[in-house]
Amino acid sequence: MPPPPHRAAILVIDMQRGMQPIMHRAERTVETIAGLSSRARAANVPVITVQQRGCGDALPGLAPHHGEPVVMKTCADAFLDTDLDEILVRLGVTEVLVTGFATENCVETTARQALSHGYDLVLVADGHTTSVRPQPTDFVLPDQSIAHHNEIYRHIDFPDRSVRVLPATRIDFVAPKPAPEEKG
Repeated sequence: MPPPPHRAAILVIDMQRGMQPIMHRAERTVETIAGLSSRARAANVPVITVQQRGCGDALPGLAPHHGEPVVMKTCADAFLDTDLDEILVRLGVTEVLVTGFATENCVETTARQALSHGYDLVLVADGHTTSVRPQPTDFVLPDQSIAHHNEIYRHIDFPDRSVRVLPATRIDFVAPKPAPEEKG
């Protein structure tokens, strides 16, 4: 049986008013995600808003449009005890583009779970952010954390899945080109 046709969807994770005070570079991340979401809607690519229960409405510029799916979650994994997978299957999605807050928590967990659920993955390199850090701290600085996770996903190998890390401006919503076959 041939594989299903490629269909991307954007996940906008936890970009909510209750999280904004602790977000590193919130304004720039909102601007990036809003621009990508606008392009996605124009290309008929689904935009799915994922929200942490109890953390308020979506940030200005990222509110879901009428009829777009909203997934309410209670932990870092947007798939656990939610209807996210059902929504993606119903929409015929084969690849998720992950954006949002926080890089090493909800973004990371949901990205890995997307792979485990059978989806190809694009981590939007400039479309996720982490929390500001109190000083002193044992956490790496926010920009280092974001860069670290982007680098991990550039090198992650997952069986039968495409994993890409792309800045928002390079995303075109089409299937990744297959790697050239090695000749031996």
